[in-house]
Amino acid sequence: MAELESLKTYRAKRNFGKTPEPSGQGDVSSAEPTFVVQKHWASRLHYDFRLELDGVMKSWAVPKGPSFDPSDKRMAVQVEDHPISYNTFEGEIPANQYGAGKVIIWDKGSWQPVTDAHKGYADGNLKFELHGHKLHGKWALVRMKGRGEKQVPWLLIKEKDSFARPAGDFSVVDEMPDSVKALSDRPAPVGGEPLKENRTKTAGLPKTAATAAPASSKASKSIRGDAKPELPTGALKASLPDLVKPQLAVLVDKPPADPEGWIYEIKFDGYRLLARISENKVQLFTRNANDWTSKMPALQQALQALALPPGWYDGEVVVLGDNGIPNFQDLQQSFDTARTANLIYYVFDVPFCGGHDLRKVPLTERRALLAQLLHNANTGSVRFSQEFAASAGDVVASACQLGLEGVIGKRANSPYEARRSPNWIKLKCGQRQEFVIGGFTDPQGSRLGLGALLLGVHQDGVLVYAGSVGTGFNDRLLTDLRQQLNAIETDRSPFAPSKDLPRKPHWVKPTLLAEVSFGEWTQSGRIRHPVFHGLRDDKKAETIVRETPQAAPSTARTSAKPAEGKTVRGRAKPVAAEAGQAEPEGLLPASLRVTNPDRVIDPASGTRKIDLVRYYALVGELMMEHLKGRPVAMVRAPEGVPGELFFQKHADVKKLPGVCQLDPALYMSHPPMLEIASKEGLLSVAQWNVIEIHTQNAVASSFDKPDRMVFDLDPGEGVEWGQILEAAELMKMFLEELGLVPFLKTSGGKGLHVLVPLKKQLDWDTVKDFSEAVVAHLAQTLPQRFVLKSGPKNRVGKIFIDYLRNGLGATTVAAWSARSRPGLGISVPVDWSELKSLKGGDHWTVKIAHTRLDKGNAPWSAYAKSALGLSSAMKALGFKKPGR
Repeated sequence: MAELESLKTYRAKRNFGKTPEPSGQGDVSSAEPTFVVQKHWASRLHYDFRLELDGVMKSWAVPKGPSFDPSDKRMAVQVEDHPISYNTFEGEIPANQYGAGKVIIWDKGSWQPVTDAHKGYADGNLKFELHGHKLHGKWALVRMKGRGEKQVPWLLIKEKDSFARPAGDFSVVDEMPDSVKALSDRPAPVGGEPLKENRTKTAGLPKTAATAAPASSKASKSIRGDAKPELPTGALKASLPDLVKPQLAVLVDKPPADPEGWIYEIKFDGYRLLARISENKVQLFTRNANDWTSKMPALQQALQALALPPGWYDGEVVVLGDNGIPNFQDLQQSFDTARTANLIYYVFDVPFCGGHDLRKVPLTERRALLAQLLHNANTGSVRFSQEFAASAGDVVASACQLGLEGVIGKRANSPYEARRSPNWIKLKCGQRQEFVIGGFTDPQGSRLGLGALLLGVHQDGVLVYAGSVGTGFNDRLLTDLRQQLNAIETDRSPFAPSKDLPRKPHWVKPTLLAEVSFGEWTQSGRIRHPVFHGLRDDKKAETIVRETPQAAPSTARTSAKPAEGKTVRGRAKPVAAEAGQAEPEGLLPASLRVTNPDRVIDPASGTRKIDLVRYYALVGELMMEHLKGRPVAMVRAPEGVPGELFFQKHADVKKLPGVCQLDPALYMSHPPMLEIASKEGLLSVAQWNVIEIHTQNAVASSFDKPDRMVFDLDPGEGVEWGQILEAAELMKMFLEELGLVPFLKTSGGKGLHVLVPLKKQLDWDTVKDFSEAVVAHLAQTLPQRFVLKSGPKNRVGKIFIDYLRNGLGATTVAAWSARSRPGLGISVPVDWSELKSLKGGDHWTVKIAHTRLDKGNAPWSAYAKSALGLSSAMKALGFKKPGR
């Protein structure tokens, strides 16, 4: 009866004949207390946090969702108890029902109280540990002193432990937005790391992106060195060779057309490493047979501690970044500083084991043995490289969205071959390979060390210039690189003659290798939008050539002969954007085909085209409030921010779903203007390489009468940001003195925008003339701060308040639009109370937009009802309409 009484409120609020939510009848308590976090799009998005206690789910609504940062004290409003069966609910609560809106299972798992749960709950200080797919570690729910609220306020706080992470580095609700329903049938990892996700479903990836989960519990106990492993059929007795040449993979353009018979693993961003374990020692070799044992003493000790059978073990050594993804620069720095205790060795094959040669044994049997050997070694520095349980397309898409380099596909029944074989294939998320450094340029301005590295690849026995890379460095790296380059400087160019080589470079001997990612190869053989990731010393310079993907092999082809087929010139299309983009549910529609998704459009921030498309998907609903019914103009950047920009007011909309042409009669003697009529249209133009979206000051339904005035505070040379803040405050005060209601937004660029909503009463010329009179008055009153005339010479040290945006045909960047400037700032509505906290017109950018989404358009909630006529303001200013 206590349970029924506890659920009385829950049941009273719901009509179970209309809502798919469970009634809770017949629920039984779980063997282990469970928790669930449900993402709930009700009147406002929030997260429902529930803990199983006393036969029900104690529940709190957390508006911003959990945070791994202990300094974030997230409000958690206690709501009615829910039944245990609510843990499995995911679906749509119908309109007109309590809590109407979409619900997904955002996270789920078990929980354990740190202290007595009943006492902690009663005292309002409940401490517990979570074992979910996303949430891990110790947490606390602390009840606040109420002030008569109907719903008791608590705080959800992350305790300080190994899982805690600064909010600036990781926002779990933004970086991991998806449902875990597909994972809910599996137990959540206990004591492991939370699922790593980057705005995508993980399509069968291991529970963490880079950390393999423990092998199946069905595997036998780990085999110690003094035990004889149960070797697979086909193993041949053999002595342990001194060296083993590793099998290498072939780069292909897409997954095999016949997916059966292939397995897929992470393509680790590290160094290939083979471990030779004999009866009395462990040795570690690179792919070129260099003995690096002395460089990795901690890893050598870890392998010795496992007491594995004598053999050769093949894998990759990496360093995991803060996001759990392998980081090549961190790996290189570990070796450069001789601090290699943090290395992780992912082992994926065992060609020799226990006095036997396994190279002719099918891959799946070799890996089964390896999983058995490493069964108890998946949380330390030696781990088994798990395979993915999903289709190749989904695996590649998921890996790419997680920020991994790509995946490796392997024929399940293939032998281990000491060469590059089509039985192993590489599917990369983007273009990335090694280049030979042949020179460098001097730094410009305040930059240290060097300007850019000159890169080349070998072709027909000569080093061919492939372009330069100048991004991806920090000051320390630039200084260290310059010292290494100075030591090998020469007076002769190592490159074949080329007109594209920069003037007055420094040449170096072609011995150093740079790992570089890039957008694509040009027709002239140059790389576009490169980013430096580090130096490599595990390969030989003379082996570096341009990597060209082959056609994907067929499962039927089992010989070691390279796969035949037409090679793909230029950039291989990343599978992530072609074969089933595994986007979060509701973020990008399945019908949207994003071309060149990994092309870097802003080298300053490293933002790719797909990142911008996702940004517009993220803010689509917010932005449509500012776009609906309003003519737009767009700034297209086919070559990204550094390239040529095109201001587009007219277009053929046949290939732009969600974009429509307006009545040509609206703007006589001009082609039809455009309207972005839906969120789909917003994504269409983003795919069309649009970065900025501008709107006019009138809606199409009453185009002859503008419904707003815009004042753009545009700083001249020498103006400090504090002066812009002061100018905005003065602008606000003056407009309010005229009886108007101003609203504020960042421009996404250098300045701020002040908007005044108007009733649709006056024509364009009148509104523009009045706005000019406002600016003229301010310029005359405060000539040391404001200027009426535009032009750089007129506004040195002053602010030009741009009133020209109020003319017919003029436009202003829309709220939530990105700007085609380095850093990709965004224009964001703000409250006047936030003015002094702003750090610039680009206070928010595409990269950090998620930190503002909780406020959304709320600062402008009174915008529509604040529209006024201008009669009183004109009278107060002494302004007369033209012609009177």
